[in-house]
Amino acid sequence: MVDYVVYGRGSFDQLDEILSPRRKTEAPMIFFLDHFFENKPLANRIPLRGKDKIIFADVTYEPKTTYVDKLTKDLRDEFGTVSGIIGIGGGSVMDLAKAVSLMMNNEGSSADYQGWDLVKNPGLYKAGIPTLSGTGAEVSRTCVLTGPTKKLGMNSDFTPFDQIVLDPELTANAPANQRFYTGMDCYIHCIESLQGTYLNEFSKSYGEKALQLCREIFLEKENWDEDCDNKLMMASYAGGMSIAYSQVGVAHAVSYGLSYLLGTKHGIGNCIVMQHLDEYYPEGAMEFKRMVKKNNIDIPQGICKGLSDEQFEAMINVSMGMKPLWENALGKDWEKIMTREKLRALYEKL
Repeated sequence: MVDYVVYGRGSFDQLDEILSPRRKTEAPMIFFLDHFFENKPLANRIPLRGKDKIIFADVTYEPKTTYVDKLTKDLRDEFGTVSGIIGIGGGSVMDLAKAVSLMMNNEGSSADYQGWDLVKNPGLYKAGIPTLSGTGAEVSRTCVLTGPTKKLGMNSDFTPFDQIVLDPELTANAPANQRFYTGMDCYIHCIESLQGTYLNEFSKSYGEKALQLCREIFLEKENWDEDCDNKLMMASYAGGMSIAYSQVGVAHAVSYGLSYLLGTKHGIGNCIVMQHLDEYYPEGAMEFKRMVKKNNIDIPQGICKGLSDEQFEAMINVSMGMKPLWENALGKDWEKIMTREKLRALYEKL
C-alpha cells in the first residue's frame, strides 16, 4: 500500500514541504509532467530546487518499455542517480514514473519485468499526483507498459508509490470526454472486481463505495462541479484499492489487446469493450450505456473493421495472456469458456 497520502483541495502547494525530507544531497528530484501542461500554469507551480528537472512526458500513446528504458538511461547518464521520481498527470504519466523509479535500481530492460513479481529490487522514492481521476494508478501495484510482444504491467510489491498527493483542484479543467473515459475506468474496475471470483471483504468494501460515488457523479448529478471532482478522486482511490486486493476482468483483458495493436488508450478502450459485455456483466453493461447517454459521450465504433487475421491473432494472444484477469472473471476453467474463437467474435464486434 502507499505509505503516505495527502488529500485536499490546494494540497499540491505542500509539495515542497513533502519532498524536502526525501532529498539526498545534490541528487535532484525529477518531475514527469503530462505534456498536456506544457506552457500552462501548473508547470510553474512545481517547486524546483538545485538540479531538479521537469520532463514533459509524451503520453500521446500509453507508455512503452522502450520509452521507459530511454528515460532511465538518460537520467543515469545525466545525473548518475536522483533523489526521486514524481509523476504528475493521468494514469500513463503515473505508470511511467513508477516504471522509471523501478528501473533506476534494476538491471536490463523494463520488458524483462512485465509480469507478476519479477522485480528484484525496490525502486527510488516515487510520488504520484493525479490530474485525472479514475485509473487508480495512484494506488495500484502495477505500471502498465506496452512491450515488444505484450501489453502487461510490472506487477510487484515494489511498484506502488511511496507518496501520493490527491488535490481535486488539479482535475478541474480536464476535457469532458477524457474525464468520462477515465471515470469509466474506475466504474469498470468496480463492476469487474465486485463480480469476480477473487472477491473478498477488503476488495468489496472499497469497490462498493467507489461504485456508489460513480453512480452519484455520472447518473444523479445534472452538472459537473467541484463536488464531482472531489468524489471522483476518492472513487478512483477506492476503486484502485478494490482491485489491488482482487483483480479486474473481461473489459480490461480485451482492452489490453486493442491497446497493444491499435494504440487505443486504456480508458476509451474499456468503454469500447464494455458496450458489448452484456453476457458477462448484464447489469453493469446496461448501467454503463445509461451513463454514456446521460453524459452525451461518443464511444468510437468499428475500430476493428478491416483487420487482418494476423492482427486479430496478435490481439487475441495479448488478451489471452492476462490469465489472472480471465480467472477472476470466469473462474479456473476460463479457457473452456473464453475460447480463441469466442474472443475473435467479440473483437469483430468492436
